[in-house]
Amino acid sequence: MKTHHWMSTQFFSFYMTWGIFLPYWTGWMIHTKGITVAQASLIMSLGLVARGLSTLFAFPYLSGKFSSKTLLNGAGAGTLVAILCYIPANSFVSLLMVTLVLHFFYPPLMPALDSAAGILVQGKQLRHYGKSRKWGSIGFVAAGIILTFFTGRLGDEVILGALLLGTLIFVCLGFMRAPVILSKKPQVDQTQKRSMLQLFRIKHFSLVLIIVILLQAAHASYYNYGYLFLQEIHAPKYLIGVIINIAVIAEIVFFAIADRRFHKFSVGSLLALAALGSSIRWILVFSFPSVIVFCIAQTLHACSFAMGHYAFMKYLIKNIPHEQITKAQGMYSALALSWSTAVFTLFGGFLYEIEPRYAFIGMIICTIPSMLLALVYQKLELRKNVLISI
Repeated sequence: MKTHHWMSTQFFSFYMTWGIFLPYWTGWMIHTKGITVAQASLIMSLGLVARGLSTLFAFPYLSGKFSSKTLLNGAGAGTLVAILCYIPANSFVSLLMVTLVLHFFYPPLMPALDSAAGILVQGKQLRHYGKSRKWGSIGFVAAGIILTFFTGRLGDEVILGALLLGTLIFVCLGFMRAPVILSKKPQVDQTQKRSMLQLFRIKHFSLVLIIVILLQAAHASYYNYGYLFLQEIHAPKYLIGVIINIAVIAEIVFFAIADRRFHKFSVGSLLALAALGSSIRWILVFSFPSVIVFCIAQTLHACSFAMGHYAFMKYLIKNIPHEQITKAQGMYSALALSWSTAVFTLFGGFLYEIEPRYAFIGMIICTIPSMLLALVYQKLELRKNVLISI
């Protein structure tokens, strides 16, 4: 199997499961296990904390001991076992314990897949990251569309079966022949010499990390209160799922054209554009609380999330040594995609209780500083290029 097809298949199969877990799992626990909304929220919040710990510490450590392929297969198998443990779990404590175990294995698959893609690009075995990553977004949308049909006919009980089936497929695909470079164990001397803290010695890594942390944190209100806000502005219930998926479709389009249309853009320019698009997105939602404007604002997910993520991957591939990629991915996943979102979820929730629209405009407390910092980084890049040309 060609490298591009292998990587695309991995992204597609994983994000199909993520498209089931992320939007539906909290509701599944409430409706099928009989716990309260508060209990489910607490379980998922603690799971988010566990996810951050796993991706920040366990994932980089294990990536220094095992090959990318072994890590993917092990995490996939652990995820499958954890999901099976939900079947007998019926109490709050048992559901919490299983969720913590699940978050040790499952979310780290995201940085593991991105790390594998980064290694393949650096090794000249994968030409375009974006073309492979778009299949992850397609898988996410496909899962939502298919599951909506089955839950409408058979109820929420099918959610567990769908997640189990999707994870089993991912695990089986993981044992197919993979690119040789992903089966190589990391060299002991390299992993011992380079700790996670040494990432901060890499030029501008700290600045870029802060920018993407702020960019991803700005999605906290959308992820947690977007569904409620659509009900607040009287969106037709049967269209809410479609409206939410507009963002993912925009993400797919961006990843499909990114390598061709944006390969000449500097990382700083991409980050600045992402922050600008994100700011406009939340200003639109706040200023014009209507379904049509919300749909238009959804297309800016291509900037606020996809472009920011693509820019970080571009920086990583260009500047981070091969043996440090997994550590950088673990830090990004923990700080930008987990803990910052958890913190700003609380902030957004406080604003939402005052006035739903405030939860979205409040996110510019992240986007404006990220845009200013991105412009600073853009100037540093230009200065570096001028010095090189001289």
